[in-house]
Amino acid sequence: MSEALLTASAAARGTGRMADTVRSEWTKLRTLTSTWWLLIAIVVCTVGVGALTTGAVSVGDCLERRTCDEDTVKLSLTGVWVGQAAMAVFGVLVITAEYGTGTIRTALAAVPSRLRLLAAKAVVVAGLAALVGVVSVLGSLYAGRVLVQDAGFTSAAGYPPISLGDGPTLRAAVGAVLYFVLVALIGLGLGAALRDTAGTLTAVLFLLYGFPLVASLLADPDWVETAQRLSPTSAGLSVLATRNLEALPIGPWAGLGVAALWAAGVLGIGWGVLRGRDA
Repeated sequence: MSEALLTASAAARGTGRMADTVRSEWTKLRTLTSTWWLLIAIVVCTVGVGALTTGAVSVGDCLERRTCDEDTVKLSLTGVWVGQAAMAVFGVLVITAEYGTGTIRTALAAVPSRLRLLAAKAVVVAGLAALVGVVSVLGSLYAGRVLVQDAGFTSAAGYPPISLGDGPTLRAAVGAVLYFVLVALIGLGLGAALRDTAGTLTAVLFLLYGFPLVASLLADPDWVETAQRLSPTSAGLSVLATRNLEALPIGPWAGLGVAALWAAGVLGIGWGVLRGRDA
């Protein structure tokens, strides 16, 4: 890791261009074995939880309730709710690990511009998050397509096969990938602001899971709905829905926009804190 860091830092120092800074950040990240194990864990968690959830539902359950309006696409993508935790950890560790080892000093010496350094990290994190998100989402939808058919959710029952050729399904798939990217960037931004790994992980996991839980406990239904619209998780994951959109607290793309505002805001805070202090 140290040799890769020195080589990457020298490259970034040599030209000072954004492309070289991105390349140096990529070099540092790809040489860490833990990076790849964590990214594999995201795929396994997302596809595995989605498959387990989808496999536990059958059309017979709907008939017992005298209603059958399951959102099979959203069901197949249930694993995104779990996989986001590992994605957030990935974003956090990209920067807090350097603070923990002290190598952030070398990075800042090579790239004095805090904005360029954080932007380069964001580019690498977003690229890897998007790649892993695509694999996770496609795997989840493929598993869901097979499992829902076996569970009786067939065309005869009013459920055409899950396909990316269907507009709402494609929107949910693209939205899920973008949501993964935003979660990773939220983790990166919080890491830049807080520096400490344990503290940052606590903060990001509370934001993703604690905030929606607290919101659901509010007594006033109007406050509950408002909190859901403001939560990056409750709002952002609305993009996974393909049925009963009128029941959502916020529209799919608008909800993803809320998550994007969180990511932009947290990255802005991270940059401001990084710029205002020494490493």
